[in-house]
Amino acid sequence: MNGTSRPRYTGNPPDQLVSFFAAHPRLLVLTGAGVSTGSGIPDYRDLDGQWKRKQPVQYQKFLRSAAVRKRYWARSLVGWSWFATAQPNVTHHALAELERRGHVHHLITQNIDRLHQGAGSARVIDLHGRLDTVVCLDCGTESARAAFQATLEERNPGFIQQTAAIAPDGDADLETVEFGDFEIPGCAHCGGLIKPHVVFFGEAVPRARVEQALALLNEADALLVVGSSLMVFSGYRFARAAAAAGKPIAAINLGRTRADDLLDIKIEARCDTTLTTLCERLA
Repeated sequence: MNGTSRPRYTGNPPDQLVSFFAAHPRLLVLTGAGVSTGSGIPDYRDLDGQWKRKQPVQYQKFLRSAAVRKRYWARSLVGWSWFATAQPNVTHHALAELERRGHVHHLITQNIDRLHQGAGSARVIDLHGRLDTVVCLDCGTESARAAFQATLEERNPGFIQQTAAIAPDGDADLETVEFGDFEIPGCAHCGGLIKPHVVFFGEAVPRARVEQALALLNEADALLVVGSSLMVFSGYRFARAAAAAGKPIAAINLGRTRADDLLDIKIEARCDTTLTTLCERLA
């Protein structure tokens, strides 16, 4: 385990977390997909951290293939209607409450749903971007996804009524649908290529964003991971950096994480009930 600090965190999981929070008043929290499953947004991985569905679209394929872009935007057109109406759940509200009480110094999320902000968290870094905006890869113009969605629907009326199983990150399973005639609007300013303002798999997180997050980790006393397997390096890097700096790490996650050998506390339990109990105990 990480360092020599683990003996301080004894007893049952709530006791361990209370001790962890008491010992580290400036916590940096890192959240993943497990935080938003309670809002109806599916995740990608099983309890062993393995893929339980097809991997998401790769950035280079999105850039190079018109067919891949048509498939992506068609599925996203259908998925957006439910994704945009998702509401913060108990876990989001608990983390926002912990911030208001001064326990959470800052929060980094790997999620792109903005539900932390919806619950009231104010100090949030959207590590992988946000799905409610789109960006032109040619001129850099950012605009609201809602407006782009309206244009998508106008150009592709046959897809509006499609029914499909919901999938992670605003996607929808349209495996038997043909995408060849799907029309993707260009940028309203320059006609350029539009992309959701999120970090795709195979795409690097902007350097300035990573540096900002690492600076916040440097200011923090410890790292708390909530609902993330840390299998993606963009999140795992913060556990590695915390361990290298001798900062204690706790994790609340159902199943294995990539950083299990770095953790001082590992609580394999639901995020919502664990954090609700924690808030009650700290009060």
